[in-house]
Amino acid sequence: MLGAGAHAAPAEQPQQEQSLADYIKDGLKDKSAEPKTAEAVAASEGSVSSDTEGFGPAQNTFVEAFAYGAAHPDVAPPGANDWSCKPTEAHPEPVVLVHGTWENAYNNFAAISQPIKDAGYCVFTFNYGKLSIDQGGGVGSLLPGANGTGYIEESSKQLATFVDRVLDATTAAKVNIVGHSQGGPMSLWYLENEGGAAKVHHEITFGGTNHGTTLAGIGALGRAINNLGIDILGPVELLVGHAGIQQTVGSDFINALTANGDTVPGVDYTIVGSRYDEVTTPYDSTFLEAGEGATVKNITLQDGCETDLAEHLGLMYSKRSLSIILNTLDPEQTPDLTC
Repeated sequence: MLGAGAHAAPAEQPQQEQSLADYIKDGLKDKSAEPKTAEAVAASEGSVSSDTEGFGPAQNTFVEAFAYGAAHPDVAPPGANDWSCKPTEAHPEPVVLVHGTWENAYNNFAAISQPIKDAGYCVFTFNYGKLSIDQGGGVGSLLPGANGTGYIEESSKQLATFVDRVLDATTAAKVNIVGHSQGGPMSLWYLENEGGAAKVHHEITFGGTNHGTTLAGIGALGRAINNLGIDILGPVELLVGHAGIQQTVGSDFINALTANGDTVPGVDYTIVGSRYDEVTTPYDSTFLEAGEGATVKNITLQDGCETDLAEHLGLMYSKRSLSIILNTLDPEQTPDLTC
């Protein structure tokens, strides 16, 4: 049973962690990267989204995908963005893949997009939230193909536009969303504030910073990229940019996102966390509590499969993660989870 790994809603974080967003703001070298009011966000120059161009090969690890994507930052993962694809009666809802911070459509989903397509679904993805360092995107924006650095509210509007394009092209009534890391709270904001609740059946997140993450988590993401050979950590601090700050525990964005509860009516939520997640910390802060009219399955990846050691960047390269997606979308076609 998928629900076997269910956890209760995360307990309130210690006061020390609640002030992390303020701590980061005080330490920023670039004060223009501080969070702004909703009015200021709306009036800002804003981040941009972009379509993919061409298709890259399937990959088995994030490291391999990152290396390929660094030279081909705009390609789609295999099996995605066939705009002539029409959903079948068996699988009438397309799947929209939403990448995370400093990632892109390719390096986030190069392992799972083709298998989802092969299972009979129309699969779509795009690059969102691209913002330069001088606009407040942070040091991460210097990475080749880095996206997801702009204000999350702006990115959710880009997701809204993309989902509408998918619905128009496929004539489907709803889509299913699979979001990784920032793709979790960004798509949750879309559901709550940009009309997404009426257009989404399943909301599936992996390592989503759905209640924010600690300073250790933001730093770990930078170190993970450092380990790939690109130095984005300064000698003293990480210049995290707009989206990075917004994903810290106690930020104005996280407080607004959760002010009315974790869910919206009419959406089925499947929320996956890994005990080895070093970015979304603590890992069970990703889990949601169901509100009225919504269902939530909180799943710890290792429950029933202790040998799966996937950490944050490895979540979308886990065969168990893929089986959770397919089981959620069609439990009769994929009744068992892979280990």
